[in-house]
Amino acid sequence: MFEHPHLAALTAILRTGSFEAAAAHLSVTQSAISQRIRALEDRVGAPVLQRTTPPKATPIGKRLAAHADALARLNAELDADLGHDHALALRLAVNADSVDTWFLPALQDLPDHRFEIRIEDQDHSADLLRNGEVAAAVTTRATAVQGADVTPLGALRYIATASPDFKARHFKDGLTAKALATAPALVFNEKDKLQESWARAATGQTLTLSAHYLPSTRGFVEAATLGIGWGLNPEPLVRDALKDGDLVALKTELPFDTPLYWQTSRIGQGALAALTSNVRAAAKRLLHQTPGPSPF
Repeated sequence: MFEHPHLAALTAILRTGSFEAAAAHLSVTQSAISQRIRALEDRVGAPVLQRTTPPKATPIGKRLAAHADALARLNAELDADLGHDHALALRLAVNADSVDTWFLPALQDLPDHRFEIRIEDQDHSADLLRNGEVAAAVTTRATAVQGADVTPLGALRYIATASPDFKARHFKDGLTAKALATAPALVFNEKDKLQESWARAATGQTLTLSAHYLPSTRGFVEAATLGIGWGLNPEPLVRDALKDGDLVALKTELPFDTPLYWQTSRIGQGALAALTSNVRAAAKRLLHQTPGPSPF
């Protein structure tokens, strides 16, 4: 059996970013935190933390932190079954576009919950759930990962947009493969293949894009409005700009609907029930429930 104070010290360090902050969080001395980590490492016979700034979990440390989180959910589930109040800290993996468009209302009216949201591409977030690094994830993966359940949410619609001047300058001869390959695109990060996929659907060719890398959903919209590049933006964020003429769609008949799913760990699932209910309600209000055909 792993001792709770040892696991609590590990998770506190990972959440707060230092031994000192973890000590303050748990109302113990920094020396006590260090002793607990040494005892945990003696127990498993290997380091659980990389002594970097901030400290990072080793693969064994990640596994132990996931175990601690699962135990916390089970304890919260038991407290609820016994009619006791309980506080619950949950790690979630959510893509940036969902955070900026529809997900945050799902966190309302959960005063006993504390959330640690990890921003992760929707095509990769389920991997964090499978590894036990998060308790739930918004993902494009329709098939549940091992040990999880999946709930369809609807689809987030994207529109390929640019400023009117940008479109006139770079696409004066139409939306050709050559123009799309040379006009600067906006790309969130190295995992973001949305613009490449859309360009392939628009031209029938696989293109290597000239791109700006900009890891900000709202920054995407502003950059497009300023004529810095073109990109696929969530329709809720560009609806007004399209209406006002600050942005134009590159190809109106070619939107991209991204189906999203909510995957939750089965361990301590009762502790996730209230959040899951909120997520489903927010998705029903704010996502497309009858997504159109995708060209991808």
